[in-house]
Amino acid sequence: MSDSRTLRVALVQESNQGDANANLTLVESRVAQAAQAGAKLVLLQELHNGPYFCQHESVDEFDLAEPIPGPSTERLGALAKKHGVVIVASLFERRAAGLYHNTAVVLESDGTLAGKYRKMHIPDDPGFYEKFYFTPGDLGFEPIDTSVGRLGLLVCWDQWYPEAARLMALAGAELLLYPTAIGWDPNDDQAEKDRQRDAWILSHRGHAVANGLPVLSCNRIGHEPSPLGAAGIDFWGHSHVLGPQGEFLAQAGTGAELLVCDVDLARSENVRRWWPFLRDRRIDAYGDLLRRYRD
Repeated sequence: MSDSRTLRVALVQESNQGDANANLTLVESRVAQAAQAGAKLVLLQELHNGPYFCQHESVDEFDLAEPIPGPSTERLGALAKKHGVVIVASLFERRAAGLYHNTAVVLESDGTLAGKYRKMHIPDDPGFYEKFYFTPGDLGFEPIDTSVGRLGLLVCWDQWYPEAARLMALAGAELLLYPTAIGWDPNDDQAEKDRQRDAWILSHRGHAVANGLPVLSCNRIGHEPSPLGAAGIDFWGHSHVLGPQGEFLAQAGTGAELLVCDVDLARSENVRRWWPFLRDRRIDAYGDLLRRYRD
């Protein structure tokens, strides 16, 4: 198979601008630039409307949440329609009083809400106290159909779980997309920082290879202080686009950047013919994957 089906994508890698209005104003500028560059799909970073508030546990932070659909999806939908692009965004969803999710949404190029994905794997680590805020997702691993293809949305901590990427692939996803907020403790030595960042990238490359799919990961940047007086988090950027053999198609650095590149969606067909991993899966022998651990 030699036909090309090229999709130009853009990833918006930015630091927190202070509040939702300031951040969405910046997103509007970046999406306009992406559209001018020919992009048809724009991926934003995790929880892009504000700071990464999960460095502490405070009930006041729930005031940041909003319904979906709601004010941000309306604004982003209008933006998508204005520029004729599909936007993948990341929001703090208020589902009901006391019930909140970390939710990725897809705005179709006509401005409509194409679908949403609620983050399934919720971390609880020093500086990343997400279990206090987010209920685990209940929508499953279901790709979202759009005018640019079938999108497999996953969010940040989901990126460490090969099961999540595999289930999206088995449901027909054509791309895997990860809005992300990941960084290191400034007090870690450089060797530890390098190991963490390299592991993160290697995980994504593994998902691309194992599933024969392109992977897009958009991370935030900048130092965000801890409300607890701890060292805070340095978000390391390095957003990237990978091809279906794990090859780098584009990679950002540590600063603000609009990362634009072309993805050949037809290449996955070729790669899967050479490396038929889905064909050779021993689905008759995987029952223990449903166990927490084999004691």
